[in-house]
Amino acid sequence: MHKENSVLRREAREALEGNWLMSAVAALIYMAIAGVCSAIPMVGWLVSIVVCLPISWGLYIMFYQLYRERKLPALETLFIGFQDFGRILGTMFLMQLYIFLWTLLLVVPGIIKTCSYAMTPYILREHPELSYNAAIEKSMAMMNGHKMKFFLLYLSFIGWAILCLLTLGIGYLFLIPYMNTSVAAFYEDLKANAANASEETVVA
Repeated sequence: MHKENSVLRREAREALEGNWLMSAVAALIYMAIAGVCSAIPMVGWLVSIVVCLPISWGLYIMFYQLYRERKLPALETLFIGFQDFGRILGTMFLMQLYIFLWTLLLVVPGIIKTCSYAMTPYILREHPELSYNAAIEKSMAMMNGHKMKFFLLYLSFIGWAILCLLTLGIGYLFLIPYMNTSVAAFYEDLKANAANASEETVVA
């Protein structure tokens, strides 16, 4: 039985209790690096791809570990993507490229594919043997039948995102951890239900 999105958000808040400040610091570091990279004349877009994609993966993993362990890992976790640079950069870039190309067709296909590929960062972490299309395809399989639920989870943060704009963006330091931890909860719920379904099949 899958958990309701409201339950996933509540579990995310519970995981963040006592970790909000350092989570905001992690979000600030990521945002600062992304801002500096994009501001570089001429080659900012390229630097952003090479530097920010591995760091964005590290951000996903930070809050995934937070959700699982109820403790935020060291800030150095932001940079663990550079330890497996080729696989992480290549897969994350391919994922973003596919989303961009689908969005060129129409916005709706882009949104659908964004949802389909959303579990890719966690799959890269848990399945080091997978990369590129293999990791993306596994995400697509996991999200089969769950894309609308995931979209609604993201949509539930729209109000918070608007409020963050009123704080000149400062609120995003707390919204980013909240959203990422909620998505990690979504992944764990998918994984748990898939495991239960496998056990039931074996018993049957």
